[in-house]
Amino acid sequence: MPDVTIRRVPESALRTLKIRAAKSGKSLQSYLLELVEKDASVPTNAEIAQRMEQHASIELSAQDVTDVIDEMRSSR
Repeated sequence: MPDVTIRRVPESALRTLKIRAAKSGKSLQSYLLELVEKDASVPTNAEIAQRMEQHASIELSAQDVTDVIDEMRSSR
């Protein structure tokens, strides 16, 4: 597994992360690794939209939509 280094972390952020890690009974490294894995496992909105676009295979024309609306109205 590759290593990652983060430089110039503000002292206040580092202090907060150390406290949160300690409260959860983890080392700072384990706590940060968990955060990274969690973030990487959740798709972004752009990724979700891209997946949806790839799966959407139906192409409708304006006439197709109008026909469906007329059909639904006539079935009432």
